[in-house]
Amino acid sequence: MTDAKAVAEKLLQVNAIKLSPEDPFTWASGWKSPIYCDNRKVLSFPYVRDFIKSELCNVIFEKFPEAELLAGVATAGIAWGAMTADQLKLPYIYVRPKPKEHGLGNQIEGYYEKGKKVIVVEDLVSTGKSSLQVVDVLKNEGLDVIGMVSIFTYGFPVAEEAFINMSLAYHSLTDYKTLLETAIQKNIVKPEQEAILLKWRDDPANWTANS
Repeated sequence: MTDAKAVAEKLLQVNAIKLSPEDPFTWASGWKSPIYCDNRKVLSFPYVRDFIKSELCNVIFEKFPEAELLAGVATAGIAWGAMTADQLKLPYIYVRPKPKEHGLGNQIEGYYEKGKKVIVVEDLVSTGKSSLQVVDVLKNEGLDVIGMVSIFTYGFPVAEEAFINMSLAYHSLTDYKTLLETAIQKNIVKPEQEAILLKWRDDPANWTANS
């Protein structure tokens, strides 16, 4: 069984997740956000990295014991997928955002056989759009995608609806709600800031620091 609170604590410990409700970040989409998540930072901290890897293995072993192949999502999910596959002793592939423009033109890297049961490994799920595009790529190549795991999810309603519409099982090690609870307990954010942070999650596209 995975421990969502312990995962949140580790991500905060190494500053993989930063919270700044008064001075928000700007995402590539243009959204203003009081949170920024970069799980690649965890790779630089061996003991935290090992803990997160073990938690990914636990959730796959528990929820998807029939998994025959892991697929990492480029780029941030590549390392996590490779480490998890190594510990579980499962074959591994990864998926590019688009086919290579030279060589063999591959979008899926690695060896695989059609019909294999695949788990997609992501570092982060926001709207779910890019993650589910990877699922489509794998399915179009004849692979049986049975689920997805990630380290962190914002828990946006649009993402939850997208996974339901695709009938795809999805499990994240920790989530936005758990992270906020942990951050408040550790005095990283003040209790009175919780409402602001929760309001952002409900409507991130229209949120402002003063809303």
